[in-house]
Amino acid sequence: MLQTPIGRFRFMGFLEGGSLLVLLFIAMPLKYGAGIPEAVRVVGSLHGFLFILYLLVIAYTTFKIKWSFKWVISAVAVAFIPFGNIILDLFIKRSALTQK
Repeated sequence: MLQTPIGRFRFMGFLEGGSLLVLLFIAMPLKYGAGIPEAVRVVGSLHGFLFILYLLVIAYTTFKIKWSFKWVISAVAVAFIPFGNIILDLFIKRSALTQK
């Protein structure tokens, strides 16, 4: 998976998307339900770091394979939607992008 620019993008998308899910469905309930604010502080920092890396990988992929504007906008948009990276990954696997 890490051999191609698209493979690297897909991997980073899973990491970033997974960190968003952990933040929303584990860390935030721990903060507000169990009174453990440290969970959001730690997971939120990790998610922020992974989000910045994700944006850098989007830029790398865009320049490396000359991604169209619709893919760039889609990749950024799904970062804000829980499970969005999984949906985008399905579209990427179906497209000709994985053939490059």
